[in-house]
Amino acid sequence: MTTKKYPHLYEPISVAGCLFSNRIIASATGYLDTVGNREDGFYHTPYAAAYYERLAIGGAGMVTVGSCYIDKKYGDFGNYHVFLDDPQSIHSFYHIANSITRHGKVASAEIIHCGLYSNRATGEPSYGPIAMEDNGRPIYEMNEEYILSLIERFANAAAFAKKCGFNMVTIHGGHGWLISQFVNPKLNTRKDRWGGAPIENRARLAVEICKAIRKKVGPKFPIEIRISGSECYEGGYGIDEGIALAQQLDGYADLIHVSAGSHERDEVFTITHPSMFLDEGCNSVYAAEIKKHVSQAKVVTVGGFSDPGLMEEIIASGKADFVAMARSLIADPDLPNKIRTGRENDIIKCMRCLSCFSTVQTYGKFYCAINPKTGHEYEEKFDIPAAIKKKVLVVGGGIGGMQAALTCAERGHEVILCEKQSRLGGVLRCEEKVSFKKNLDRYLNAQERAVQENPAITLHLNTTVTPELAKSMKADVIIAALGAHPVKPPIKGIDGKNVMAAEYAYENPEETGSSVAILGGGLVGVELGIFLAQLGKKITIIEMLDELNHGGNHLHAKGLAVEIQKYGINVNLETKALEITDKGVIAENNDGQKLFEADTVIYAVGQSPRQEEAMALHDCAPEFYVLGDCVSPKNITNATSAAYEIARTIGRYGI
Repeated sequence: MTTKKYPHLYEPISVAGCLFSNRIIASATGYLDTVGNREDGFYHTPYAAAYYERLAIGGAGMVTVGSCYIDKKYGDFGNYHVFLDDPQSIHSFYHIANSITRHGKVASAEIIHCGLYSNRATGEPSYGPIAMEDNGRPIYEMNEEYILSLIERFANAAAFAKKCGFNMVTIHGGHGWLISQFVNPKLNTRKDRWGGAPIENRARLAVEICKAIRKKVGPKFPIEIRISGSECYEGGYGIDEGIALAQQLDGYADLIHVSAGSHERDEVFTITHPSMFLDEGCNSVYAAEIKKHVSQAKVVTVGGFSDPGLMEEIIASGKADFVAMARSLIADPDLPNKIRTGRENDIIKCMRCLSCFSTVQTYGKFYCAINPKTGHEYEEKFDIPAAIKKKVLVVGGGIGGMQAALTCAERGHEVILCEKQSRLGGVLRCEEKVSFKKNLDRYLNAQERAVQENPAITLHLNTTVTPELAKSMKADVIIAALGAHPVKPPIKGIDGKNVMAAEYAYENPEETGSSVAILGGGLVGVELGIFLAQLGKKITIIEMLDELNHGGNHLHAKGLAVEIQKYGINVNLETKALEITDKGVIAENNDGQKLFEADTVIYAVGQSPRQEEAMALHDCAPEFYVLGDCVSPKNITNATSAAYEIARTIGRYGI
């Protein structure tokens, strides 16, 4: 059994009378696709229940429902959040809790107050440890009466969560929210018992909240508190303060969940939520240090985990008692069960691209770039197989084509997949030398292997599908997933010996010079620039628009910004390339013309969809679909989602 391979990771443990079946925690994630309005309240939907239930089914020992606010008037960060001080929310919270606990898993409600960051979207007053300003907004100091009422609100919220069927609560005391505002010695300069130099004063709010909750809920109800072990920025507190805070909480909180960073600081957002540029488990050092200094509380570590060997080592060595994951379980909710049953190679490993967090902030749901089922848990729950089995020809073996073929096969269709190159994976294969894209390469390899091993899929490599070939296959359905090709800008000198396309540069970085100018500030150009900078190249990016294009993933852009600054990449916006010479790029901006010296010039100015090739196949089968970049170049999330949705509807309605 795999529990012998990872015995510590799968060892059950009882905390405050609550049994956890393993040491894997689905960390707090807040589902924003709610119903209601600001005045009457927002409420979870069956879609949210299905999302959290899927995490429980996948095997996590505990599932945390994120962003459950305790103060509807003064504690909310923005719109669409749910409130534990709203008695009308009992039905929706019960359904959420029940969707987890009925699978034998522990359900926790994350209770939160944003402090001085509250009400940015509403115009209501905001309160914090001291009177100050936040981006021009007045922040009022919490007086003694307010603080005591706030403690009571936390306690009442925990009691309400228990009434709704939750097994425990997670107090959010980190990431720059209310409690960490009180802990920060540079921010909390109060002169009373709630602030100042002594950690006993600055930690008092957190301790009193734990004590008040325990009084309300009784002994057999675990209390977890999330803290930032270090805030990781100048002006924030460091690990010494994190240790001192944990020592104050030891004995009052049953679990101390050690994260890092601060949500509202762009420079550390991608430390709190480790970007693809950071090592796996990079924040575990903070939990390990705190574990040395507490004697009663169990310690939880979090931050970019997906490798079972690393998680086992952390638990076995005593660096932490639990490992929490958020994005890794969004990418593959079955990760815990796959590890336990020896199917590690089947894990869909998170790329840490932050597409899921960007989409939940923008659209209310988590959508994963490499798992198209994420965001569709409710539909999946009631999915029905195809009524009519069909013969499907998929043209193009890139990321969308592979997903379409696999989903069609999963639903019982006969599938033929044709790819004109010698391997599957499409244009993204050019990035396999990029260290921070290793999980993308792993995903492509896993998808390729799944296609090759699926008996329902006939694979033809080195095969260009012409209309004649398509007709000869007598398919019922054709899915054209032909992708796009790089745009070559009409600039004087573009055919020079020192010029290459981004795809070629990714594959042959050794052929680039010591200084490189990249035309185009989209994701391809920026990530290529970072990759080459990591190899010691001096990078200049030239972009015509007034900002870099993050491709709809605004949170990944924060990680890119950190790397741009780290490697000293020279970014030039509102700058138009006029000519390429053997000395570099002559470009023009508001200051006039300028030569950007470079040994090598790389163009990354966009993709042109292969629409003519796709449309040539439109009458070669009764049904015809196009997806991905050959419709309009977008991103991985769009490609896999479209492939999945098209494939799952084929033959479903008896047509």
